[in-house]
Amino acid sequence: MKARNVVIAITAAALAIGLAGCSKTSPSTSSTGPVTMTFWHNASQGKGSAYWEQAVKAFQDANPNIKINIEIVQNEDLDGKLQAAMQANNTPDIFFQRGGQKMADQVAAGKVADITSLIDPTVKSQLAGGLSVTTINGKVYGVPTSMMPEGFWYSEDLFNAAGVKAADIKTIDDLVAAAGKLKSSGVAPIALGAQDAWPAAHWFYQFGLRQCSKAEAEAMTAGKPNLDDPCWLAALKSLADFRDAKPFNDGFLTTVAQQGAGSSAGMVANHKAAMELMGAWNVGVIGSLTPDKNNLPDLRFFPFPSVSGGKGDQSAMMAGNDGYSCSNKAPQPACANFLNFFASTAQQKLYAEAFSTIPANPTAADAVVDPAMKQATEALGKSPYTLLWFDTALGQKGNELNKAVVALLAGQVDAAGALAQIKAALA
Repeated sequence: MKARNVVIAITAAALAIGLAGCSKTSPSTSSTGPVTMTFWHNASQGKGSAYWEQAVKAFQDANPNIKINIEIVQNEDLDGKLQAAMQANNTPDIFFQRGGQKMADQVAAGKVADITSLIDPTVKSQLAGGLSVTTINGKVYGVPTSMMPEGFWYSEDLFNAAGVKAADIKTIDDLVAAAGKLKSSGVAPIALGAQDAWPAAHWFYQFGLRQCSKAEAEAMTAGKPNLDDPCWLAALKSLADFRDAKPFNDGFLTTVAQQGAGSSAGMVANHKAAMELMGAWNVGVIGSLTPDKNNLPDLRFFPFPSVSGGKGDQSAMMAGNDGYSCSNKAPQPACANFLNFFASTAQQKLYAEAFSTIPANPTAADAVVDPAMKQATEALGKSPYTLLWFDTALGQKGNELNKAVVALLAGQVDAAGALAQIKAALA
């Protein structure tokens, strides 16, 4: 796979890679003198933040000459803050990596360390093809931590109260009908934090995945779509039609995605909304926003439904791989050793438990116990092809694409107008 045009292809077989071998990787002792590193992550609260505290402490205990200073950056602020730090030549030593064109741009600017020769052999073997998402032209620029398929995360209790069965939602028409029943029951059918733009844009990604052929959808992730292909206009029209059914929470255009009880994730966490379209990190985010700060007991998952007449495989999914990179100025091998440490089986199990996610290291797969996450893992295994989020794949141009989708949802432009904005963004 040429990672400059990152396309994730995850199959059931890929999920099973390495399950037979579960050797542990101990943190390596740095051969350098005393060093201090800065570490930026976006786990702003709950069990995820606590995980990184323990991981850093465990690594430091095993490597007393290494000090890691943690800085937590809110997810929606991360990209801008990281870009500013890179431009100021003040990149943190260890930082959250989204991959795709965003990583490619960072590598092209010389801001990311090539750690190919520093990847622990055991970690390399266990991650197998997982390293491809952080590889460009054969060189490794980061270590993945998790796989995150996207779909609907819903409250089973609210569905039951409204007489809705997730198993019956096979088509977009079924989803509209379910939203009507949920609204009649007194809850917001679908939570959407459109103020942050990207959650709204993910709806277009999903409609594009359904309306467009595999080849055309892959062309979008490569930054070379044929936007005159009727499928893109059809995807935007499908989204506009869905918006007109009024399935979203009141005020969705000014709702944030992940911050506080009033966010879209918070609405699901507190049973104010029945479901949300989001990546697999949502289990942990929702859990951090419940009254008791534990995972929502009735949270479940179903994949995006089919779209009539679509040219794409109607079971295809979108997903991402979170990970971490070292800056070009990070002390080595200390930085790479920390990445190797948290990619080990033992740490990946702790990571999967804390974040309620699918670990990138398949030898830690038995740590996935959350019911919703198990359903997402099963759906991912059935996906014939799985593509990276369009904005991540496209880099800065993807952010402009996202704004066009928000304009459509706000009624500022029609489908043709949104397509014109997207063409301008990708020109």
